[in-house]
Amino acid sequence: MKRIHLIVIAVAMSLAGCRKEDRPDPDPTGSVPPSSTSQVFVDLAEMPYDSLSKYGFFQGPMSGMQPSEGVLPFAPINALFSDYAKKSRFVWMPPGVSATYESDSSALVFPDGAVLIKTFYYDGVQPDNGRRILETRLLFRRNGGWEFADYRWNEEMTEAVYDMTGQNVPITFTDDAGTSHDVIYRIPTETECLTCHRKANAPVPIGAKPQNMNATFAYADGPMNQLDKWVSQGYLNGGLPSTINTVADWTDSSLPLNDRVRGYVDINCAHCHTDGRYCDYRPMRFSWTQTTDPAMLGVCVPPHQPLLPIHSHIVKPGNLEKSLLYYRINSGEDGIRMPLLGRTLIHEEARQLIADWIGSLNKTCE
Repeated sequence: MKRIHLIVIAVAMSLAGCRKEDRPDPDPTGSVPPSSTSQVFVDLAEMPYDSLSKYGFFQGPMSGMQPSEGVLPFAPINALFSDYAKKSRFVWMPPGVSATYESDSSALVFPDGAVLIKTFYYDGVQPDNGRRILETRLLFRRNGGWEFADYRWNEEMTEAVYDMTGQNVPITFTDDAGTSHDVIYRIPTETECLTCHRKANAPVPIGAKPQNMNATFAYADGPMNQLDKWVSQGYLNGGLPSTINTVADWTDSSLPLNDRVRGYVDINCAHCHTDGRYCDYRPMRFSWTQTTDPAMLGVCVPPHQPLLPIHSHIVKPGNLEKSLLYYRINSGEDGIRMPLLGRTLIHEEARQLIADWIGSLNKTCE
């Protein structure tokens, strides 16, 4: 297997760093020792490492999640609901390579050596009302394919260790609105990761699509469109289209209700309800580009397997009780809730969104 050593030495504490072409080239002998300064060290032949700190993705105390030079934060317009867990996302790529644009609705095509970094945490954790970091998931590209590496944080939040076996973590937290929640947070197994992150039985990223990244991010050196930032960083080839079919932010109440629903189900449901994915045997297709057709959202579509006799349609316009989609969104029970994985709590804000939308529909089902 080809051995790749990639060292990036931090020359500034600012997030805004030199562009990719200004970074030092990797040592051709692969023998450069780790520096004592902030750095990223990725050796594809040795990954996954047994601890998160060995990558050097964060500078200073790890719990601060301050990115090292070349580790670029990003945030999708819409995010998967994970029992109200908060998430920080970063990308890192080796010198001399970039991702390429394929289409608005397709994940960017990443080069070997690229690493997507996502950390899950809660604020307001009781009894101290503090922060608890639970896991950091890596999705890295090697030999033309994606691979998973999950790191479970210790309670002191000083280190995270490689663990793909899964774990349930009980958490009591108070959300931003002051409501208390008890949750059994699920750190997934590798099989559970693949259930959602798969296409044709191979791992793939979900959120890194132009349609879901075409938005402004507040970087340390000032706000900038994320796609433009990736280009300026050297992480994305130029030549993007002048317009991108961008998803609606489902939390933006100024946008049309139907578009907000489409934006929500795109990120929370489409990764399974798409051709070649886990639930492709169902008739709905929840991706942003397909839900311009109301039937793809289940409007007036009879369910193949109604969970209750009253469920006449996936979505029955104006009738929550007869709408199977609402029943699943409004449940936290195994075998009933949707999505199947990644949540046990009801996403109350989304439940209300779906309820308002169904109530607004006036189509008559034949």
